[in-house]
Amino acid sequence: MIFGALGDIHGDFDAVRAIMARHTDVPFWLSVGDVAANDGRYEPVPAPLYWIKGNNEDFDFVQAQIDGRDPLDHLHYIPNGVVQRVGPLRVAGLGGTFAPTWFDTKPCDLPGARRTPRPGAATRKLGAARDDKRRHFVRVEVNACKAMRQIDVLLTHEAPRPFVVADEDGRRARHGPRDAGKSPINDVLGAMKPRLHLFGHHHQFVARVVQGVPSICLDLVGRSYLLVDAETFHYEKRDT
Repeated sequence: MIFGALGDIHGDFDAVRAIMARHTDVPFWLSVGDVAANDGRYEPVPAPLYWIKGNNEDFDFVQAQIDGRDPLDHLHYIPNGVVQRVGPLRVAGLGGTFAPTWFDTKPCDLPGARRTPRPGAATRKLGAARDDKRRHFVRVEVNACKAMRQIDVLLTHEAPRPFVVADEDGRRARHGPRDAGKSPINDVLGAMKPRLHLFGHHHQFVARVVQGVPSICLDLVGRSYLLVDAETFHYEKRDT
């Protein structure tokens, strides 16, 4: 059996629908977060799509999915620190981004968006503009993932270390390449040892082995996607 894997969607549901229409034999798809459009919009899709949160989401919609409210056809949210049975697979999620100052907060205590955005916030991406701390993962969720065993696929939004990127922002470019990976992801990989790790956030395809685990950064859904054998976990990268 083959399943599909999608990178950051950022509201490009036309690309998602086109990919799914091309592979009607694929029974389900996994996504590594940043599903919402910049205006917070989500759309139904033609095949089951299991997703984790990124840092650019409508976190009220995310909470509604956790609470079992406001469902959309074939969109299935995987909360952090939870094992989800998806077809023959055991899938775990650790969505969102790492923020040291919020890491020891209880998930229920992460503050939501400010009622009045900060000056200039309207031009920023959804998650950052709303200053919604629910975009982060926290220690208790990391520990829950570290305790899991026999996981087939781990989905995270953040990268493990090292993940070296060159800043596109000219203001930072003078500092040269930086390690954008996050140590808690390494900790989870080392403890959990999933058969496959998929992540996004950095909008580029990179495949390597981390902590002995095949670890793949997925590109934007409008550029490429993966088809993965559910038994061998061999994969094929396809251009969108």
